[in-house]
Amino acid sequence: MTYEEVIEKLNALGPELATPKPGRPARKFSLDHIRLLLEHLGNPQQTFPSILIAGTNGKGSTAATLASITTAAGIRTGLYTSPHLLRVNERMKLSSADGTTLQDISDEDFARLFTKADTAAVELVDKNVLPNYPSFFELLTAVALCYFAEQNIQLAVLEVGLGGRLDATNVVTPLLSIITDIGMDHMDYLGNTLGAIATEKAGILRDNGILVTLSQHPEANAAIGEAAMSKNVRGVDAARCLPGSFTPTHEASRITTNAGTTISGATPEPGAPGPDSRTRVSEPPQTSPLPRNRYDLSLNGEVVHIDSPLAGQHQQRNIALAIATVIELRTNHGFSISNEAIERGTQNTNWPGRLEWIPSRRGHAPLLLDVAHNPAGAWTLRAALSQLPDDMPRTLLFSCLADKAIDEMSQVLLPLFDSTSGDPARAHDHVILAPIQNPRAATVDQLLAAAHKLDVPAHAAPHVPGALAQAEAITPPNGIIVATGSIFLIGELRALTLD
Repeated sequence: MTYEEVIEKLNALGPELATPKPGRPARKFSLDHIRLLLEHLGNPQQTFPSILIAGTNGKGSTAATLASITTAAGIRTGLYTSPHLLRVNERMKLSSADGTTLQDISDEDFARLFTKADTAAVELVDKNVLPNYPSFFELLTAVALCYFAEQNIQLAVLEVGLGGRLDATNVVTPLLSIITDIGMDHMDYLGNTLGAIATEKAGILRDNGILVTLSQHPEANAAIGEAAMSKNVRGVDAARCLPGSFTPTHEASRITTNAGTTISGATPEPGAPGPDSRTRVSEPPQTSPLPRNRYDLSLNGEVVHIDSPLAGQHQQRNIALAIATVIELRTNHGFSISNEAIERGTQNTNWPGRLEWIPSRRGHAPLLLDVAHNPAGAWTLRAALSQLPDDMPRTLLFSCLADKAIDEMSQVLLPLFDSTSGDPARAHDHVILAPIQNPRAATVDQLLAAAHKLDVPAHAAPHVPGALAQAEAITPPNGIIVATGSIFLIGELRALTLD
């Protein structure tokens, strides 16, 4: 198949979590089917060590940071993430030869390996080895694993798609596992409590394995701890890699050693705005008013300067998880990763759509894009918005999937843009709602109903291009357009604004 034919076939499969058609039962998740497919393909997942990352929020940022660091260290790394923003190729990346970036799989390689997986799947179905054709995500996982094996990678960083226990990525035997922050999402599949969801995520743990994580909600902690104890898992607490109160001195040395690791804290970027240092703005900002994550850590007695392009204080937890994993890899698993590689890899991390700043175009207001798609993500975005200048006019462009917590996300975000709130700084704010291109998308009526419940004025747009045009028309150049609610919305907007 050509690349175009492959994309057409993938699109015909439909989204992974779409509501079943009438008369068709919901698909049951099982690892048996992906195992059979991979066995037919030569078990590519067994040819390289893997790190498996599960969680509700932050797993993609953690994966991207970790893979960037190992790439900077000269380790041939494969990165598998989901979903994608613009092109399906984004899900499968490989270290560049110069160790500076992670590059998407080529159209040719993707088409060739998808055709190989598709041929194997059809043959297995015809022989009644598989009861049905693999799902969208199962196929892409098989393609990614075949690609990584073919490219002779030294390490795979794999982001779990949904849950953990029954996710297609869980066919690997991970060198170690990472669990990021747990929140309420995908309750129809994972359970209605944090404990139940955390238990599903903890399904990536292995007997006598290793878990890198951070303390979080007590209910999630308890579930993860119980699963870890039942499997005799050794825990690695990434809290030691969080910024604290460390102030570097001129005598701080730069050494490279694999023995002993201590974390002493952080130094804020000189002049970086804090939560109470918001200033007035009259001209369109050329760069994001949200500060980068810049702070110092002490690793092996050496000062390590962290300078991540990922904005938002919440990213410090994801960076800490990545760095704690790197320390474990170099201390106990024979990987050579210098502190300089940690600095360079963190600085080179590329993970778009997460508090991503799109500068002013043709005199219009700049955009802030964030893929907050659940209440926890909405709260994180709200915290970041508190750092914007008070008098910066704001327009919210919001959309999400119908199976998400629309009312709860609206309650967190929409009041921040309420022009009738009585706050003079918000008098010229706006809310624009539009459906996204996805079968699971919430309708404009559903989005408007959420706004009306809060008595927040909102404009309706027929589609995302119309919503963007409307937002650019009503937002002054010195203002900001904040787009959020779904990764599919952010993908559409990036396609419109980065052409």
